[in-house]
Amino acid sequence: MNSALSESRRIIAIGDVHGCISSLKKLIALINLEPDDQLVFLGDMIDRGDHSKEVIDYLINLKTLYSCHFIMGNHEVMFLDYLEKRNSTTWLETGGQETLNSYNYNTINGPEFPENHLDFIRSCQYFIETENYVFTHGGLDPELSIKDNLRYYQPEDFCWQRMHMLPRFLEHKKYRWEKTVVCAHTPVSDPVMIKQLIAIDTGCVYKENPLFGKLTAVILPERVIVQSENKD
Repeated sequence: MNSALSESRRIIAIGDVHGCISSLKKLIALINLEPDDQLVFLGDMIDRGDHSKEVIDYLINLKTLYSCHFIMGNHEVMFLDYLEKRNSTTWLETGGQETLNSYNYNTINGPEFPENHLDFIRSCQYFIETENYVFTHGGLDPELSIKDNLRYYQPEDFCWQRMHMLPRFLEHKKYRWEKTVVCAHTPVSDPVMIKQLIAIDTGCVYKENPLFGKLTAVILPERVIVQSENKD
């Protein structure tokens, strides 16, 4: 089930899942989804955690029940790069090995990735723009308008952007964006909720760190936060 993202119905954006299937299921249960709800997963659904395959299975099924939209994260980018080159050391060292393990990686024949899982990841969008929001994984350049971000950056760049999370921007709240950017990617102990920026990666997979270990969703337009503790 899918359609264009509409601001006439609730939008629920969800931060970095990183293979934490139990945490994701708990969060979805806490949200108490309504039939018309729209879910936006802000990327990095895979890697680091132990259950990337199970997460993708769950999301593919969830899409048949609700309007779901999936953003390309930097970890999905690295995964696709690995598929193409088979030598992405950076990906393997930053959580990719856990993804291979979840697919029962075989050192002789290589990993077996279901075709519908590959199609799912390849179909992720680099950003989604609505009347009042831009949803993307990393973020946008805070010193450029949204229009100029889209003009001067490649879409993949939005998977990696962190400049908007620097203290000088967060403290002074000076962003040149005409809309509110909703993003993840940069772990924070508490969600960032200011006029032009909502950032909700609260480091679910980093449960050993007392500052992190939560999976966060934000319900729009009310800006209601829902969180689940790491259950994985």
